[in-house]
This record gives sequence, C-alpha cells and structure tokens, in this order.
Amino acid sequence: MRRVIVLCILLGVLGFGLLAWRKSASRQQLGEASVPTIIKQTAAFASRTFDPAAPPADMPPLAQWETAECDSDFLSSASVRGEPRQTDATHATVTITQIKMTLQLNINIWVPVGATQHVIEHEEGHRQISESYYQTADKVAEHIAVTYVGKQVEITGADLGAESTKVLQQMAADITDEYKRELNPGPAQLLYDSITDHGRNQVVVKDAVAHALKNTIIESPQPAANPGN
Repeated sequence: MRRVIVLCILLGVLGFGLLAWRKSASRQQLGEASVPTIIKQTAAFASRTFDPAAPPADMPPLAQWETAECDSDFLSSASVRGEPRQTDATHATVTITQIKMTLQLNINIWVPVGATQHVIEHEEGHRQISESYYQTADKVAEHIAVTYVGKQVEITGADLGAESTKVLQQMAADITDEYKRELNPGPAQLLYDSITDHGRNQVVVKDAVAHALKNTIIESPQPAANPGN
C-alpha cells in the first residue's frame, strides 16, 4: 500500500521600502529579474514496525485490506518577492523579482512486527517510486518558478501594501499548487499496486517498479474504493 501526500507552504514577500512606497523601481531591478532559487533537501527515510493490535498514534491509519504502508510526504514551500511601482495613491504595478522554493521528501515505511520479507519488499518498491520522482523534483520546481519571474501584476486599493501581500501570497500558492500537479507520483504508485496486486502476487518488485515508472501515462488505473476486493 502507498500513501502519498504533497503538502505546500506559501509565503509572499514584498520588496519595498519600510516607510514608504517607491514611486518607481530602478531599471536594473526591473530588467534583471533573478533566477529562481530551488533548494532540494535530502530525502529522509525511516522504517518502523508496529503492533497491529495497538498501532502508534503517529501512524497513518490502515484500510481494512492493508497490512503495511509506505507513507511518502512531498513538501514544498515558496516565497515570492516583488518590486512595486506606484502610479498614484491607489494603483501600482508589482514586478516579480525573486522566487525561492524549498523541497522535501519524508518517507516512512510501516510494517507489522514479524512481517514477511515479501511484504517489506513491496513497501520498498513504493519507496523507490517516490524517490525516483524526487530525483527530478528540483527540475520540475525550476521549470514552474521561472515562468513567474518578471511577471507584472496590477494592483488597486487604498492600502497598496496589503493588496500586494495578497497578490504575492496567491502567486506563491499558485506555484506550489502547480508543483503538486506536475510532480504527481500518485498514478505511478497506483499502477505499481495494480501490477503487484498490492503485494499479493509474486511479481518481482524491481520489474514492477520499472514498469510503473515507464508506463504510468498509458496504464495508470483509477483509484479504487477498496483495492482488496
């Protein structure tokens, strides 16, 4: 069984003077938007055992047909900086000058005490799929972030600072949402479970992982309400 969660954190930062808005941004600042900064942290992994009769409180719940699980949490945060150019008391243009994204993957494999090697190997297959997607996660993030750098957004309102903050935070949310959609390891995990019948058949894990990663687009099944039936 696999459990994949993609979590996103956002932060909008407005790059303007502390005491007053600038009437205009410098040509250099507007013309030389920075390259996005992508920080990909090392994937964290832990293998844990549990007593099925008394599972620990921090363990995600198992469905009725499940005996073990691989819990993969893909985390992302984005901060967006903008340079404002005020045109009058209630109107301004914000140019996006800097985007920073931090990526993280936390994997926990949960197996019952006394689990067979076959069960453990099946969950390891889910881990391998998650780690494979994470290998290129920074490229996915950079591809998304670079399309936002240099964008200009018109804002209006009596409090331009507050309006700008809203715009930047929304843009950060859009970036992390896009990352979540593009990364999307879920279909590969579903296909792997379909190939292996959730670990109940004797398909070699290595072969199932390779097939799932290669053929996800054309073969991925739809999620089932109860894959044990």
